Amino acid sequence: MTDNQMMKKPFRRWRRASSVLLLAICLGVPAATMGQTTADDALALEQQGRLDEAAAVWRAITKDNPNDAGAYASLGVVLSRQQKYPEAVAAYQRALSLDPKLPNIQLNLGLAEFKQGNFQAAIAPFQAAAEGDPQSLQARMLLGLSYYGARKFVEAADTLSIAAKADPQNIELARTLAQSCLMAQKFPCALAATQQILEQSPDSVAAHVLNGEALDGLGRTQEAIAEFQRALKLAPREPMLNFGLGYLYWRDHKLDEATASFRAELAMDPRNAQAIVYLGDIAMKRGDYAAAIPLFEQALQLRNDLRIAYLDLGNIYIEQKRYPEAVEALRKAEKLDPDQSDAHYRLARLYRDMGKQAESQKEFEAVRKLQKKKQEGTDLAMKMAGAATTADKP
Repeated sequence: MTDNQMMKKPFRRWRRASSVLLLAICLGVPAATMGQTTADDALALEQQGRLDEAAAVWRAITKDNPNDAGAYASLGVVLSRQQKYPEAVAAYQRALSLDPKLPNIQLNLGLAEFKQGNFQAAIAPFQAAAEGDPQSLQARMLLGLSYYGARKFVEAADTLSIAAKADPQNIELARTLAQSCLMAQKFPCALAATQQILEQSPDSVAAHVLNGEALDGLGRTQEAIAEFQRALKLAPREPMLNFGLGYLYWRDHKLDEATASFRAELAMDPRNAQAIVYLGDIAMKRGDYAAAIPLFEQALQLRNDLRIAYLDLGNIYIEQKRYPEAVEALRKAEKLDPDQSDAHYRLARLYRDMGKQAESQKEFEAVRKLQKKKQEGTDLAMKMAGAATTADKP
């Protein structure tokens, strides 16, 4: 072999490596991924905030070592930091399949699902994380919040109760616990949680509202009214407070006070369909159908899921002998909640009066099969739900 030939070999090797490196740069692949890459390279890039490059290194490592559970887990962490949660979930699941006992893998997988709003999917990994580390307050809280997000309120209340005992100073945790207990109809639990908040923050508008809802659920209507009155003194312009107070008055058959509260709500929010529909109900109860019907129609233009509007319209149309319209209205009420017997019963009587015996019998049979839901304690909480108070926010 000549000296010239010996000199060309390393040059050719360098040129091939140089060409690959140039291609990598053109394709956006970081130089650190070329050749032998290590976890130290990836970690160094992460520390520098170069997350795209770090992810590329971890991908290269997993390609070279497809059974490296730690590399997949680390890739998931980087992808989560980039908010690429679906990809992070896939990486965590791969890591989990390779090593189910990998530290924090269940917690990280749950977080990636949770941050996408996939609350149901987050439950199983958070359960596993909590079982693996019973002392982990984070896992317990996140499991409870996932139950809450998935609308599994009984499980949320039970889980968050444990977390709240471990962190009694956490007001946000106590507030979510109170809401879960309300939706689960665990009113003593809700009352205890709101009392915990009020001890630390006696001027919390949200806590007074939640306390009022809990008292209402326990049948302590006058105390519930007093709580809403306190909330209104603290935040007279807060949305839904006047409505909540008006609803309590309406339930207590104090129609004048209810009317004043619903009108006060509408002065701030003219498009509050619930306030409008209850003003319509009060007008109907007083026999003023001419005033009631336009209010129901106005409310239903804003929201078409107001069951009380269809029930009341059905009653009015029956009184006015507008039977086809009454059937249509009551059918809509029935469809909104088939498990309530009142619409079935009214339809049964209406069909009987119309001479439709088969239809009447069918509705009476439905009434016999149904047990009316006990909503006395949940109505207010359900109506207030989703209308977040803002007075406690900085």
